[in-house]
Amino acid sequence: MTEKSWTRIVGAQFIARLDVCESRNKLRSYKTVPFVLLAALSGCSMMPDYERPAAPVPDAWPDSVKLKITREIVLGDWPDYFTEPRLQALIRAALENNRDLRIATARIAEARAQYGIQQADRLPNVNVTAGRNASLTPAGASAFTSNAMHTQRYDVSLALLSFELDFWGRVASLSEAAKAGYLATEAAQRAFRLSLIADVANASLSLQELRERTELAAETARTRGEYRDLTARRRDLGVSSNLDFLQADGAYQATLAERASLERQQAAAANLLDLLVGQPVAQIENLPAARKLATHDLHNGLRAGLPAEVLLQRPDVLAAEQKLIAANANIGAARAAFLPRITLTGSVGTASRTLGGLFDAGSGAWSFQPALTLPLFDAGRNSANADVAEARKIIAVAEYEKTIQQAFREVADLLNAREKLAEQLAAQLANADAQSQLLKLVEARYKAGIANHLEVLDAQRESFAAQQGALQVRRTLLSADAQLYKALAGYGSQGVRHVASQ
Repeated sequence: MTEKSWTRIVGAQFIARLDVCESRNKLRSYKTVPFVLLAALSGCSMMPDYERPAAPVPDAWPDSVKLKITREIVLGDWPDYFTEPRLQALIRAALENNRDLRIATARIAEARAQYGIQQADRLPNVNVTAGRNASLTPAGASAFTSNAMHTQRYDVSLALLSFELDFWGRVASLSEAAKAGYLATEAAQRAFRLSLIADVANASLSLQELRERTELAAETARTRGEYRDLTARRRDLGVSSNLDFLQADGAYQATLAERASLERQQAAAANLLDLLVGQPVAQIENLPAARKLATHDLHNGLRAGLPAEVLLQRPDVLAAEQKLIAANANIGAARAAFLPRITLTGSVGTASRTLGGLFDAGSGAWSFQPALTLPLFDAGRNSANADVAEARKIIAVAEYEKTIQQAFREVADLLNAREKLAEQLAAQLANADAQSQLLKLVEARYKAGIANHLEVLDAQRESFAAQQGALQVRRTLLSADAQLYKALAGYGSQGVRHVASQ
């Protein structure tokens, strides 16, 4: 779009808005025209009206995770969801000490201050000034006399510093954009807080899983070591072959390698938890002992409702919408740049040649310097700025819609995972129990000379894998519950919410 065509469009909008503003203020006297017109113009804005885009997601959850509303309850904050005492202590420490959360909180203060700076531009800035001006003109440089001229002046005044009359809403649009930026930063901080809570819970659960798997590997290594020693004695007696011993020894060494790998992962998980908490976990006073994963029980109430009702409360969605509002406001500021800008500068006070005469009669002084700036030619700068603002709004709309789509997918995936993981865990626990019973039976048959060596090794391997798998699935299910708290934006912590059941 050329600068000339854009100017015509803006001019037409200005005339239309001026007509609307003038029609709201019927003039009763020609003497009041300038003042009423000034008030009317100051209420006109070039900023387009904001309309929230429709949520680009289905009106209902997928059939696989469809929910039925059963009752209403009032849920509290995260302690009502994460009820395990040790986990609560870790989350509380993280909210106090996590450095990234401190940075996010400080950015809120920064954005709030920036909004305050921009808001201050909407009001006049008045300063008290006092000064003395003295000069000496030598005789040779004086144009009116051959004598040297010595002058001095004292001033005390109230000064109005370059105040812009915001006829077209340029300053108001910039203030609205700064406000939206502040609110977006605040929402981003709340999103990070939710993410931190879920991440601490997930890290704690992962660490506990690795501890239990390491203990299981150590116990399995002990029993396989005993079996290897038994095979060695049978080999010495000529009952078993050297092949049987090497196979038993290989199974034992594999378990030792698995235990070492789990210990390495456990150390890394502990370091990650220390980072999230913001201090070594061992230094937290009165920290309750860790519980087994089987005793962990997150809140059973599943938060749900209409997708739009849930998703629009997520802080990341709120932050994306505030960025869209800021982009919309910047369009108004870009459009106003095509129109005249009026600034006022002035002062009122007293002036005198002597300090003692500052407040004598007749020493009053004032100055008034209005300025009108009308853009005539800027090589397309204003037009390009307007195009940039329009393009950024299109980007902000797309990012807002994408955020909602991602939120819908995340919640739907977690709800589906929660249901299927519960089924998987039940099957995995049954498998682990069956494999454990099978191992006991095979070992008894082997000692009786009925089963062979390979049957024992296979039973040991299957039992160990089944128990390890059960721990992994249980932790994954608990982690899905923790992530669901974040995905639903702590849904239920803001007041009365629906609790749904499958």
